[in-house]
Amino acid sequence: MDGMDGLRTSAQRVGRIVSVAGCQAVCVLERDARGEVAGLQIGGLVKTNIGKSQVYGIVSGVSIPVPSTGESTDPEMKVVELLLIGEAAIPAPGRPAVFRRGVSTFPALGDAVYATSREDLVQVYAPPAAANISIGTLHHDRAVHAHALVEELLGKHFAVLGTTGSGKSCAAAVILRQIVAQAPNSHIVLLDPHGEYARAFGPRAEVVTAENLELPFWMLNFEEIMQVLFGPGLEPGCPEGEILSDLIVGAKHDYAGGPQQGYEKLFAVDTPVPYRLSDLLTRLNNAMGKLDNTANLPPYRRIKQHVLALQYDPRFAFMFGGVQVRDRMAPILARLFRLPAEGKPICILDLSGIPSEALPVVVAAVCRLAHGFASWSNRACPILLVCEEAHRFGAQVPEAGFAMTKNWLTRIAKEGRKYGISLGVVSQRPSKLSTDLISQCNTIFAMRLSNNEDLAFLSGTSADTAMGLNDFLPTLLTGECIAMGQGVTMPIRMRFHGLPEGERPGTGAAAVTQAWSQQVDNPNFLASVVTYWRTQKR
Repeated sequence: MDGMDGLRTSAQRVGRIVSVAGCQAVCVLERDARGEVAGLQIGGLVKTNIGKSQVYGIVSGVSIPVPSTGESTDPEMKVVELLLIGEAAIPAPGRPAVFRRGVSTFPALGDAVYATSREDLVQVYAPPAAANISIGTLHHDRAVHAHALVEELLGKHFAVLGTTGSGKSCAAAVILRQIVAQAPNSHIVLLDPHGEYARAFGPRAEVVTAENLELPFWMLNFEEIMQVLFGPGLEPGCPEGEILSDLIVGAKHDYAGGPQQGYEKLFAVDTPVPYRLSDLLTRLNNAMGKLDNTANLPPYRRIKQHVLALQYDPRFAFMFGGVQVRDRMAPILARLFRLPAEGKPICILDLSGIPSEALPVVVAAVCRLAHGFASWSNRACPILLVCEEAHRFGAQVPEAGFAMTKNWLTRIAKEGRKYGISLGVVSQRPSKLSTDLISQCNTIFAMRLSNNEDLAFLSGTSADTAMGLNDFLPTLLTGECIAMGQGVTMPIRMRFHGLPEGERPGTGAAAVTQAWSQQVDNPNFLASVVTYWRTQKR
C-alpha cells in the first residue's frame, strides 16, 4: 500500500459532496458510529479523493438548511460550504506528496469528504525550497508554522493592513525581525511617524531622530526646497521659483570653483551637490541691487526673509545647521541605507520630532534618495523601504504638502522591482491609500478591519480575495490575519509570532485609568512640557 492509500484508509470521513460550482462545493455532514457530526469550523481544511490525487478545500460557511422545530425526532441536516484551493498528486514510492494551488480535476457528486490531519496541514502549508521565513502559526493548528516567501515578499512589495489595536505594528516588526535574522546584511529603512519601533529591534537598528538626523538643504531637489521655504501650493514657475532656481545653480558653481572650472554645464538645479547659503544670499543681494524697478523687489525680499528665518530656526538644525558646508552625501547615504550594515541592518527614521512643516519634505526626500540610490547602484544593493502610516504619506487624495510623498511612494511601487527597491506598506485605512500604490503590493497581510469602505476596497486588491476569506476580517483576534498573495504558498488564516513585552512597538504609555489614578503634583512637570514644546524636542 502506498502513502496515499494509507492516508485514505486512516482519514476520518465527515461527509459527502452534494454540489459543485466552479471553485465552490457543498458537503453534507454525516454522523459517525456514535451518532455525532464532525465539528468543522470556518477556515478549517478538508480533503476529498479524486482518482490519483487529493483535492483540498477550506470551510467558508456552515449552515442547517432546515432547522429542527423540536417536534421531529429526525436529526438535522448540517451543510458546509467549501472553497477548493489545490491538490496533491500521489507521489512516487518513498516521496512525500507535494501540494500545488489550483484544481485540475473536480470532485463528483457523492464523493467522500475527509477530515485533515496535522500531516495534511504541514503538506499544504509547508515552506517551499525557496528562501522563506516563519512569521506565525496556523489559526486551526498552532503547532504548524506559517511561512512567507522572501523573494516574492520583497520583490513584489507587501502590505500590512489593520485597524488600530489589531496588532499591525507588531506584525510588521515580526516580519522585519525575521528578515533581519535571516539576512544580517540587509538594508532596510523604516519610516516611523510615532517613534514606536526602536525597542522592537534594540541594538540591531540604527535609530535616526530629529536630534541626530543629517539632511542638508543642498541634498533637496528644487521642488522640496521650494516647499520648505514657502510651504505647499507655490508653483516652481512663480516669480520666487524662477529667481531661486538661478540663484541655486549659481551658488553650486561658486562652491565648486565657478564656471571657469568647467562646471557650468554639469550642474542643474536638482543636481545633488553642495552650495552655501551665504553664496546664495550674496547673489540674491547683488541681483536686488541691479534691479531698475523697485516694484520687482517683493519676490527677492520674500526669498531672503524665508532663507534667513529657516537658517536660524533651531527646529531645522538638521537641514540648515552647521557653519561649514561639506560634501557628506556618501556618509549620509551610508547611514540611512546601512552601508555597511555593521550589525545594524535596519535604519529606523523616527519622524516624531520632525517639524510638521518639514515632515512631508523629509519623507519625500528619503523616498527619492532611496529610489535614486537603487537606480544608480544598478541593483547592486537592494533596499527595503517600509512606510508606517502609509495612508497619510500615500493617500489617494493627499493632504496639503504630501503630494510629493505620494508621488515618490507610488513611483517606487511601480518601478521598484526594476531598480532593486522593495516597498512595505503599513496602514490602518486601506481605503484611503492610493490605488496605484496598494495595487502594486502583491502580498497582503489583512488584519482585523471593520470599516465597510476598507473591506470593500480590500476586496479588489488581490485575486485571492475572491475566495471569500475577507469575510473573516471583522472577527479576527489581535495578532491574527488573512495572508494572501504571492508571498505565501496559499491564502491562510494565521496568527503572527508574539513579541516579548519589552520589544513590542509602542510608546509604552500607561493605561488611562492607571494614569488618572495618580495626582500630578510635580511642580516642574508643566515647565518641562513647555520647554519641550518650545524647543520641539521630545
